[in-house]
Amino acid sequence: MAPAQDLFTKIEDGSARAAVIGLGYVGLPLAMATARAGFATLGFDIDTDRAERINSGLSDIASAPCEDLRRHISAGLFRATSEAADLSECDVIMICVPTPLTPQRQPDLQYVERTAETIASVLRPGQMIVLESTTYPGTTEEVLQPILEGSGLKSGTDFFLAYSPEREDPGNDSFTTTSIPKIVSGDGEEASRLAEAFYRRVVEKVVTVSSLRTAEAVKITENIFRAVNIGLVNDLKLIYEAMGVDIWEVVDAAATKPFGYMPFYPGPGLGGHCIPVDPFYLTWKAREYGLSARFVELAGEINVAMPAHVVRRTEAEIDRRQSVSLSSAKILVVGLAYKKNVADTRESPALELLALLRERGVEPLYHDPLVAEVPRTRHHPWAEGIKSVPLTAGHIARCNAVLIATDHDAVDYTLIARHARLIIDTRNAFGRRSIVKDTIVKA
Repeated sequence: MAPAQDLFTKIEDGSARAAVIGLGYVGLPLAMATARAGFATLGFDIDTDRAERINSGLSDIASAPCEDLRRHISAGLFRATSEAADLSECDVIMICVPTPLTPQRQPDLQYVERTAETIASVLRPGQMIVLESTTYPGTTEEVLQPILEGSGLKSGTDFFLAYSPEREDPGNDSFTTTSIPKIVSGDGEEASRLAEAFYRRVVEKVVTVSSLRTAEAVKITENIFRAVNIGLVNDLKLIYEAMGVDIWEVVDAAATKPFGYMPFYPGPGLGGHCIPVDPFYLTWKAREYGLSARFVELAGEINVAMPAHVVRRTEAEIDRRQSVSLSSAKILVVGLAYKKNVADTRESPALELLALLRERGVEPLYHDPLVAEVPRTRHHPWAEGIKSVPLTAGHIARCNAVLIATDHDAVDYTLIARHARLIIDTRNAFGRRSIVKDTIVKA
């Protein structure tokens, strides 16, 4: 039987074995979804300690709860490994590894490249490789395919190559891995057919597009859409702030229009694994074609500058109200995660706020009910291991200012309002709770 037909038959009868490389916020929920669909699933992670924790039924990702993990392990539908040789047993291998930026804000594809090299070392005929990591159009063909074909096997003949971008939204209870429509495309008609057949058994809806580059462009467009609109509203915040106009009231009022408007809200900067990173993948790639993504670059400049604006505003308010220099002030940053009600700190603007305050002589101090201590981070290694302080009346009162960076629901805002000398609210956390005091400054 030809490799394509053999794999298609395995997918259709449920005997195909799946593998997910990278057991993070994207990979582990995806592995749970494929196991739930009845595919025996292998989770691969180079972190052996993480693989062992997962095999013992411990998950630190809310969208892949421990009870689901343990159920799939007990049923023999899932196990984790750090042994690359195990990948040869699998028929469908999905790559869910980070695609960060270099310090120069250029694409850093080292994780994709290393993963491709690992797969190439065990690649066999009849396998399908799917890249899910967000990246610029052309990555699958220009980066992944040549490395895999270095094995001596050919895409479209011996193995099948596809792209299907992840669309996870940590903390969003309205949508799950299986309920979010899945974009797919393959290197040729057979690869597209196989990818569509596989994901149709895993998720509720599959949308097949014409090419790998189109699929890659869909994902990056979704994230650029959000980045540009957040950049716009952050720019408007600065303008309206100078005019004495409340940007949050403006956006909420504009959102009552039932057509032609979608609300986006300002903040202290962008965080997460997508929006602060992905636009720069496209601006970098556009330069290869002699083009400048001007809207995208401008939005990036505005969003990157927001933490510095918040620190300047904090300094000005402390000086005006307390006649205290920033370097001698004690500041409590509330919220370390990049968005509310999650423990994810990737690219969090709160970390940048702590770094900027530290540069000005302020000792970093934060509280986050979901992040007990600062995890390892590429850009702020100095912060690793700093622990969250309790949110007590004493801690709050001793600070010159409390800076709200992330508006977790589990934070006691009434306690903060009662005891804080000054509150710098970058999320309108107090306004949404109808807490009004002259010590609260929206920034």
